[in-house]
Amino acid sequence: MRLFYMVVLLCGICTSARAQTLAEQSQSRGAWELEPFVGGGTGLGHASNTQFLIAGGRTGKILTGEHLSGFLRGNFELAAEVMPLYAVFQPGGVVYGASVKPVIFKWNFAGTRRIAPYALVTGGVLFTTSNVPPGNTSKVNFTPQGALGFYFFRRPKRAWDFEIQAIHTSNASLGHLNPGLNGSLIFTLGYSWFK
Repeated sequence: MRLFYMVVLLCGICTSARAQTLAEQSQSRGAWELEPFVGGGTGLGHASNTQFLIAGGRTGKILTGEHLSGFLRGNFELAAEVMPLYAVFQPGGVVYGASVKPVIFKWNFAGTRRIAPYALVTGGVLFTTSNVPPGNTSKVNFTPQGALGFYFFRRPKRAWDFEIQAIHTSNASLGHLNPGLNGSLIFTLGYSWFK
């Protein structure tokens, strides 16, 4: 939880500068974002014996100019993700799968010269080779989530991206049982190009 609070604090600190920043030069209305990423994480609570390894890509388009004021100032981006690697290390062995997040609602905060935080909400579908979690559950799960992250701009239109995702995994009663993974944290590292 300390890491979560540090990211929230970073979001507040990073939104104070008002000169044309690298983020504003890169994340302007109409810009496209392309990003490959890798990540990993763990389940929480009763799912703490489950770990994850993911890799994929995100694409998005910034739909608005900057709105609001103060630390909330930023723009809106609509994005999507595909993860061809979604490995679940659970009791009984490793399960491989893939995930799709067709709609991601993302708010890019204005940030400082080099750092720009963001927040997002999304829902996705996870398809796996065996049931997740193990037992009489399902090979198809839904993954609603929220995330906080920040870009570190090296130069205009290029940025490293660090993100913390809080995910709920549930088969929505597609299987006989629906114990789900009520909470998981996944950390990702990516590199974004803005066009």
